[in-house]
Amino acid sequence: MTRTAFVTGATAGIGEATVRALVDKGWRCVATGRRKERLEALVAELGADKVLPCVFDVRDEAAMDAAIASLPEDFTGIDLLVNNAGLAQGLSPAQEANLDDWQTMIDTNVTAMVKLTRKLLPVLIERKGAIIAIGSVAGSYVYPGGNVYAGSKAFANHFTLALRADLHGTGVRVTSIEPGMVETEFTLVRTGSQQASDDLYRGSDPMTGEDIANTILWVAELPPHLNINRIELMPVSQDFAGFRVARES
Repeated sequence: MTRTAFVTGATAGIGEATVRALVDKGWRCVATGRRKERLEALVAELGADKVLPCVFDVRDEAAMDAAIASLPEDFTGIDLLVNNAGLAQGLSPAQEANLDDWQTMIDTNVTAMVKLTRKLLPVLIERKGAIIAIGSVAGSYVYPGGNVYAGSKAFANHFTLALRADLHGTGVRVTSIEPGMVETEFTLVRTGSQQASDDLYRGSDPMTGEDIANTILWVAELPPHLNINRIELMPVSQDFAGFRVARES
């Protein structure tokens, strides 16, 4: 039986790589994102029988509802939800941060994830499916300028673990995957320039979207009696943030 995944943020990075990895192993994917041309390119590459493009911004609940309601029969039986859509805006300290950036991160990383998960829970329970959420090590190890992004990822990490507790006895598997440094377009958006993005990664041998997608695939294809609660991944070059002390001059 062909299984179906619902993957958010599928137009780049981890989400795009996840769609490719799942389809390669025989899954169908509902691929969501804001950039129509990128979703259409995935369909052209992987096949319309394997990838269903759904163009909407996850912050738009009406568009989300319309996309779910319009799923064709072959794609309605969702066996896996990959909560991947997320963003980070700004690296400013809290006292200098833009409130619009904060609100955008909360709306995308927290509110949209919660709403979509709740809407798909009935079918996931019916099919004894799985939920895999892309959190971040930023939810555990904060850093200067992380502020709302780190807070939103702490929420994502713990919301996912709380789902694991709530869904006890339903057969639904729930996993929080929490990556460190991954080289994708995500960082370009966060830093605001290609040069800053390149400088961040230079000489560090970071993880790739494919690395995380392969981890998602491994979790998704485990036997149904096994549950991975959480996975934290970093490139070897990255380590935990150290404590700092401010001293008077």
